Amino acid sequence: MKFKERFNEVLKTSGKSQVEIANAIGVSKQCVSDYKSGKSVPSLETLFELCTFLDVSADYLLGINNDY
Repeated sequence: MKFKERFNEVLKTSGKSQVEIANAIGVSKQCVSDYKSGKSVPSLETLFELCTFLDVSADYLLGINNDY
């Protein structure tokens, strides 16, 4: 799954902790952990929040293109 791979890549380069991300986008740390492991994917609203907070395009996270 592209989202899982790309999300993990962005997490590593962002320097943000899962707790920081969870607090910023209004979800639990477990939710972020589930995104990281591929157990679940974010809703459209949460994806928007993730992209805004991590300064990454949704197209990149979803594997539509390679532009960060």
